[in-house]
Amino acid sequence: MNVLLVYPQYPDSFWSFKNIMRFISKKATVPPLGLITVSAMLPKNWNKKLIDMNVSALQPDAFLWADYVFISAMHIQQESVVKIIDLCLKYEVKIIAGGPLFTHEYEKYPQIDHFILNEAEITMPLFLKDLNAGLTPERVYKTDQHADITLTPLPDYNLLSLKDYVTMNIQVSRGCPFACDFCEITSLLGHKVRMKNTSQIIQELEVLYNLNWRGPILIVDDNFIGNKKEVKYNLLPAMKSWMKLHKYPFTFNIQSSINLADDEELMLLMAETSFTSTFVGIETPDETSLQECNKSQNKNRDLLLSVKKIQNSGLQVSGGFIVGFDSDTPSVFQKQIDFIQQSGIVSAMVGLLNAPKNTVLYNRLKAENRLTSESSGNNTDSSMNFVPVMNSQELLNGYKSIIQNIYATKPYYKRIRQFLLNYRQINKRKKKMEFSYLVSFFKSLYVIGIVNKGRSEYWKLLIWTLFRRPALLKDALIFAVYGYHFRTVYGISNTNSK
Repeated sequence: MNVLLVYPQYPDSFWSFKNIMRFISKKATVPPLGLITVSAMLPKNWNKKLIDMNVSALQPDAFLWADYVFISAMHIQQESVVKIIDLCLKYEVKIIAGGPLFTHEYEKYPQIDHFILNEAEITMPLFLKDLNAGLTPERVYKTDQHADITLTPLPDYNLLSLKDYVTMNIQVSRGCPFACDFCEITSLLGHKVRMKNTSQIIQELEVLYNLNWRGPILIVDDNFIGNKKEVKYNLLPAMKSWMKLHKYPFTFNIQSSINLADDEELMLLMAETSFTSTFVGIETPDETSLQECNKSQNKNRDLLLSVKKIQNSGLQVSGGFIVGFDSDTPSVFQKQIDFIQQSGIVSAMVGLLNAPKNTVLYNRLKAENRLTSESSGNNTDSSMNFVPVMNSQELLNGYKSIIQNIYATKPYYKRIRQFLLNYRQINKRKKKMEFSYLVSFFKSLYVIGIVNKGRSEYWKLLIWTLFRRPALLKDALIFAVYGYHFRTVYGISNTNSK
């Protein structure tokens, strides 16, 4: 078999970071980990090619070569998925699809020949068994079981053009112990946290090291500390030893729940292992809204203090924020602005509440006849898929006021300074300055410091950092480039600042 693995294109959004690529000479943020893991489950004698449309164009000769096209996608990639399907139909090649988009909405795609849904460790062997037996494979393979990921194969990292990506990625665990009612993770992966063996993770690090990858690795787990005991006492000590032995070739970024702030020993161990940042779902500083969405891990705590504890431990914090809960009042908009500014969370992803399919929130709103569409999966398109309690226009205006007042030039650079004051750099190992960093620096000087209208705030930040936090100058420069991306995505004028 000749198998073409195709990863659809992302639109320009908060997490695409497309506007940053011009500074760092990269093409995409992260590779398609799901597809290269599925690739490793296919027979060894099959020929496999990967086309990540965020990196390279999809050419006609690829379809002429392929017996099957495998597609994996998330909701935000729907537009690109339609284009891929049209091309497959044009060149008469069979389509096999999986991933979150199709697991929830496979009925919407009658053109697709076969669906490998849920966790492929369970459903892919069923498809292959039928194929090898000479049977006509079923159209849909799905399961309500969860896979033993200690049996998950090593991803086919060799299919990637590593130089095109900002960061590599690995998966340590699946599932989350919490039950936020707007989150689709537990509907896909369950509440029980299933972890790979420590030896599997070390092997993946070895493979990436031997492929000459050096730099950041994103651990894609939805909650890296879902099984905190196993992470703290087994995985992290092994990773720390491996990193020391290999002279610290990587840095690690994670997603975690806010209760990470409660364990200083764990945070120190992470910093010593070259963990540099975590994304935390803050959602809202309003206690009533936290109660409403069952965000139990965030309730009854000083969220601002928790964020600052994590920053002071040597980890940067990016955060997710939501407005549009039924209990939200117009005062929530200023509360969100104040919290984000005071916290020093530079990368603050603020979105209007949406109800992904099969979540508790989705089922409640469906019963209340309030759903209007399916969620787009895009956090920056100002869309909602249900009728909110607050007046829709008032909610939209309030949301836009948050974006304007945290990403306009002046408040954004003020927030960077707040972070630099909160942050305590634990891992102070000196790293050689690479030529690519210098090129990026001079590009940012020109684009942000000379061409852009908000350049005065950029120079104020650099001068302030040189005098107050000189060891963090590189971080300040990186955040300045992030700001350029965020203002571009949200369409914010540099001159309109508060």
